[in-house]
Amino acid sequence: MARSPRMLPSHPPGSVVPDDVSKQIIEQLQQDGRRSYAAIGKAVGLSEAAVRQRVQRLQDAGVMQIVAVTDPLTLGFRRQALIAIKCDGDLEKLADHLADMDEIDYVVITAGSFDLLAEVVCEDDDHLLEILGQVRSAPSVTSTETFVYLKLKKQTYSWGTR
Repeated sequence: MARSPRMLPSHPPGSVVPDDVSKQIIEQLQQDGRRSYAAIGKAVGLSEAAVRQRVQRLQDAGVMQIVAVTDPLTLGFRRQALIAIKCDGDLEKLADHLADMDEIDYVVITAGSFDLLAEVVCEDDDHLLEILGQVRSAPSVTSTETFVYLKLKKQTYSWGTR
């Protein structure tokens, strides 16, 4: 299963700081991920080759990915859900364990009522139950709450740059 655009590798804050031109390139690709390097170059004042190199560096550094974003419910996956998790152990270790599961496409450590959130894409309800069993039996998990997605109304990744 392809990784979600939200699943970029973690890097220490400040380890990669895109300059203004790189941010403009990112914004161009957020508007249209298929935009040509030549068109981006024209918009930001660089050559096609320079844009290609910058895009590659941004991808290699984990700053961005260029992927096709889909609605899993329209592609034969009958169930998508968010699993909220409480635990009493090492959050990083549990987050890594969950991130290694193929069906989980998004894992975040949170503040608030839950320690972690994990998004899953499943073939059907039986598959969701199987995944819930795996999550609930993971070391240090004390409880879960599952939010089943009924209909996708908005999904966007074009929040710009700062």
